[in-house]
Amino acid sequence: MLDCLQEYNIDANIRLLASARSKGKVINDLVVEELTPESFKGVDYVLGACENDVTKKWMPWAQEAGCVVIDNSSAYRLDDNVPLVVPEINPEDIFKHQGIIANPNCSTIIALMALHDIDNLYHINRIICTTFQAVSGAGVKGISDLEREIQDIHAAPEAFQYQIAYNVIPQIGGFDENGITSEEWKMQNEGRKILHSPDLKVSCTCVRVPVWRSHSESIMAECDQEVDLNEIRQALSHSEGVQLKDDPDQLIYPMPILTTNQDDVFVGRLHKDPTDESGKTVSLFCAGDQIRKGAASNAVQILKKLIEKENQA
Repeated sequence: MLDCLQEYNIDANIRLLASARSKGKVINDLVVEELTPESFKGVDYVLGACENDVTKKWMPWAQEAGCVVIDNSSAYRLDDNVPLVVPEINPEDIFKHQGIIANPNCSTIIALMALHDIDNLYHINRIICTTFQAVSGAGVKGISDLEREIQDIHAAPEAFQYQIAYNVIPQIGGFDENGITSEEWKMQNEGRKILHSPDLKVSCTCVRVPVWRSHSESIMAECDQEVDLNEIRQALSHSEGVQLKDDPDQLIYPMPILTTNQDDVFVGRLHKDPTDESGKTVSLFCAGDQIRKGAASNAVQILKKLIEKENQA
């Protein structure tokens, strides 16, 4: 987030708040302060990146101080009074906030960046998606697991249920009574809210893969009318925050290694679903940096729009 604030030319006085055990640490020449009920006095905007229980503890303090919070946790994403925003898709929702704006799940952001132009053209009614999610999506411990297991295949995993090196794990989040994980529900529930499409249906399988950074997704989108691939390519080639990488003859397609440490979502492998004779289903593959566009950059982009609006007032 600190890197993104600088890159997006956010000129602000910045304070870093964390738990008592991080007090005194220095990050980018800024000294970390202990988070207390008094911490938000005089603060205009808050970028939050905490677990849900921690977020819910400090959120009332920020609200009482009159801050606008852009929250990366899932605590408020489905709250009817909290906008859930991807700035390239539903920027108008930013300004409907009541003090909290939620940042969507990383896989949801990446998928919808690839799909929203298709939805605008043909209206998507159903999505079938498989995600291939990098170990860094599980934080520092996820990276550590892969590092240690590459060095020692017998190293005990800490972040994941099983060894992740040379393996894939078809579980992210806990299972419900239907055998669907909490991570898999997010794309439907959050996608409906962001696209303002309450009847959107999503079947999702989330898989952890031994990739350091950037999530990839294989998606089939069923639309209300027959799709035109050339029209879709044209739209994607002009879509803000998207790069069209779709030339299989030249072996050009999205890969996580290409999208790391930048903000665009790469989209390619576009083709019609050969099992759908109606021609209403398009298949694609996309990849994006879940640490940046899937989290930090998206939050900073929301902040930038708030500041621009404030400066226009």
